[in-house]
Amino acid sequence: MKEKKVIRHIVSWLKEYIQKSKSNGFILGISGGIDSSVVSYLVSMTKFPTIILEMPIMENRKNILSIKHANFLKKKFSNVHYLEKDLSALFTTFCHITHDVKNSKLSLALANVKSRIRMLTLYYYANIKNYLVVGTGNKVEDFGVGFFTKYGDGGVDLHPIADLTKSEVRFLAKKLNIIDEIQKAKPTDGLWDDHRSDEDQLGATYEELEWAMKMEIMKKKDDTLSDIEYKILKKYQILHQKNIHKMIPIPICKIPDDIKK
Repeated sequence: MKEKKVIRHIVSWLKEYIQKSKSNGFILGISGGIDSSVVSYLVSMTKFPTIILEMPIMENRKNILSIKHANFLKKKFSNVHYLEKDLSALFTTFCHITHDVKNSKLSLALANVKSRIRMLTLYYYANIKNYLVVGTGNKVEDFGVGFFTKYGDGGVDLHPIADLTKSEVRFLAKKLNIIDEIQKAKPTDGLWDDHRSDEDQLGATYEELEWAMKMEIMKKKDDTLSDIEYKILKKYQILHQKNIHKMIPIPICKIPDDIKK
């Protein structure tokens, strides 16, 4: 991949998009992860006003990587403004109101609530300032296995890196000199109390899922695969089918003209 050309293309695309939208700037959430770090750097390169917002929820300690990245960006770009808003009180209040039924899906539901509270916060500031909310999902997450929360981190105005795989995002991170600790950190969505990684949740590595996504596009026949490859491909197919509702437009019930009349 020609990293310099990809970087220039994304930055140019962002500039063109914001000018057409008549918006004043960009806002995005940062987590100390490689995806949000790369996106926030690319957005900062546009020179448009950029808010990077950290939104801890029920976290016992400061996110050191997120703070380091924020300081890194602020030193390089005068258009970057860093905010931290602790959303624990909002989350706790929601739990007190609704947390009255014990079931196996409760943990996932509450993890998704965290993501949606963050989305609400991003759009609150975006509305006040006439900014665009920028997504940080990559290609495998957004269009492969649907690894995002519907109307949570999936609720954004534009997706700068959604046509890049995790491996390609890592190449960009290296080219942009993103902090080494961030480049080496295990990917995690930060929504779980046990700090499980993305790959723990997915049951496969990003590299394996990237491979499976390519095989699915190529319509590779199962009988040409090894047992391990077959299991990885099946895992990808199951995740894709389970989450396809996130990746397609909202279904509309079309009413025939002869019924409407």
